[in-house]
Amino acid sequence: MESTAHLRFLRMSPRKISTVAALIRGKPVEAALNILKFTKRAAAKPVETLIKSAVANATDKSKGQVDVDTLYVKTISVDQGPTQRRFMPRAMGRATPIKKKTAHVHVVLAEAKKK
Repeated sequence: MESTAHLRFLRMSPRKISTVAALIRGKPVEAALNILKFTKRAAAKPVETLIKSAVANATDKSKGQVDVDTLYVKTISVDQGPTQRRFMPRAMGRATPIKKKTAHVHVVLAEAKKK
């Protein structure tokens, strides 16, 4: 059984989030949450809440029949969202652009096959 969760329009660069996402790809949920808890990156906190949301979706979808200990991060992808364009005034009447990037993060959790 698979469960998904989406985090859209996160006001952070996709490049910064993808480094954190690479740390937990393919890991069991418990190990992934421990890694995110001790990662000193700003992107770790929103990704941690996203994983917890996907676990809650899995238990709700299966009406409590899923074993949370067997869940692992099957896929996690980071896509670029819309960019807000702003301008900062500079010297001699000029302006420089500021690009405030957003990201979409999608995670899929699946049950590990029992051996």
